[in-house]
Amino acid sequence: MTTPHSDSPGTAPALDLDNAPDQIVAATTLDGLEKLRVGLFGRHGLVTAQLKQLGGLSPEQRKQQGDRINRLKAQLQQQLAARKTELETAELDQRLATERIDVTLPGRNHAIGGVHPLTRTLERIVDIFSRFGYDVVEGPEIEDDWHNFEALNFPPDHPARAMHDTFYFPDGRMLRTHTSPVQIRAMAGRQPPIRLIAPGKVYRSDSDQTHSPMFHQVEGLVVGEGITMADLKGTLTAFLRGFFERDFQMRFKPTYFPFVEPGADVVIAWQLPDGSSRWLEVLGCGMVHPKVLANCGIDPERYTGFAFGMGLDRLAMLRYGVNDLRAFFENDVRFLQQFN
Repeated sequence: MTTPHSDSPGTAPALDLDNAPDQIVAATTLDGLEKLRVGLFGRHGLVTAQLKQLGGLSPEQRKQQGDRINRLKAQLQQQLAARKTELETAELDQRLATERIDVTLPGRNHAIGGVHPLTRTLERIVDIFSRFGYDVVEGPEIEDDWHNFEALNFPPDHPARAMHDTFYFPDGRMLRTHTSPVQIRAMAGRQPPIRLIAPGKVYRSDSDQTHSPMFHQVEGLVVGEGITMADLKGTLTAFLRGFFERDFQMRFKPTYFPFVEPGADVVIAWQLPDGSSRWLEVLGCGMVHPKVLANCGIDPERYTGFAFGMGLDRLAMLRYGVNDLRAFFENDVRFLQQFN
């Protein structure tokens, strides 16, 4: 069996085992070297054919011919590998010589990135409350039942404890469903007066146009002597007007949260593009439940406090006019460039 030398079709000598080493050395391209390899070791290659013929020889001849072919095979494979390295090196040198960069040419303009809208929103909220005198505290995203539910006065049968709403680990711990556990940890380590906000990621088993399995919350807490609902209302009124940079009607709608009593949802009169307005819920709040204070070693007979929690992602949607929460997490550059 013969195979013509591929570097110079029609002029190269036929491939045989005697001239194979010379033709390997003479190969000038990686493509030509690959055709030589196939001509030697491919399915119908010369070395492959000789190996197939060993089955028809006597045991003694088979041993002698097998040793000879194996030595030849090892020699040719070594030569092929060495020549391939030489050709690859030469090809790289050629590319480096011809693809040099002219450093004297003017540089290309690169697009300048911007701060993510959720980060912008968080920075704005933190800035406002920092000017109000609040500390910023953080806590673990993997929580235990005590900090995430029990200390916050969640009853054993509360729906939030169910697996369809909370991501549990096999050991009973969970991804926190709100940043309220940070408040529990903070109160357990200090005495009033306390004034803090706890921003961070939270996790719930929910996903649609306005919900995400992972989203961001900012929760606030104030504990001291003589704290009332009026202090809560004044604080949130100043915050919302400062955050949206506008004045609007605001209502406190009674609602239930296990960790506050009384509890309320804050709704604002949001103006629509057509000039009309509708009431939108923007956050929840209330007076800290006495049991929560007691669970943290704070005397509820002496101290009172208020707490509030807001979805950072929802506030960002309202501020920037985004109607699909998922856009914040898809990393579409066209969407993000609007906020540069």
